[in-house]
Amino acid sequence: MKLLHVGCGPQNKSGTTPFFQSDEWQEVRFDIDPKVNPDIQGTLTDMSAVETGSIDAVYSSHNIEHLYPHEVPFALKEILRVLKDDGIFVVTCPDMVSVCKLVAEDKLLEPAYISPAGPIAPIDILYGHRAAMERGNLFMAHRCGFTQKVLMNTLAGAGFQTVVAASRPSAFDLWAVGSKSARPIPEMENLLRTQLK
Repeated sequence: MKLLHVGCGPQNKSGTTPFFQSDEWQEVRFDIDPKVNPDIQGTLTDMSAVETGSIDAVYSSHNIEHLYPHEVPFALKEILRVLKDDGIFVVTCPDMVSVCKLVAEDKLLEPAYISPAGPIAPIDILYGHRAAMERGNLFMAHRCGFTQKVLMNTLAGAGFQTVVAASRPSAFDLWAVGSKSARPIPEMENLLRTQLK
């Protein structure tokens, strides 16, 4: 089965979820930045280098928030286009609800958690990783954001037939799985749980 790992950065499928790390998944790395040596260079809004209906699953970790709000529907239509009829889209992005709770507590610049790249404050989650942007990587800028309800409605509005989602407030993130064709909710919820292990 073919996995399109969009916005992969320097990661490969070992940096995705356990669900995608088995040998049955053949990874195709896709990124805007040529410096990370993707298999295919491109943007989420123009994936024309990927054949229509050729992908079993698309995995997107912390990419969708880098788009402007008006670009998100175009990106999701592109993802739907490249997926096979029974394909799935797994997406994770920042959770605006949990981040904004810290902002409301006037903790905008205080570390929310420590990442491999160092301390991450709410301002980094909202607007993009400051240290990476300071080094010149403006691909890291964030231009939109989602709550669980907004993410689910956005995927459904783009044409995903069945969508399930979950928030992880302690990790300040959202996870969603959308299917190109209708699937039973319990099956989709199980797929979502396998991403979170």
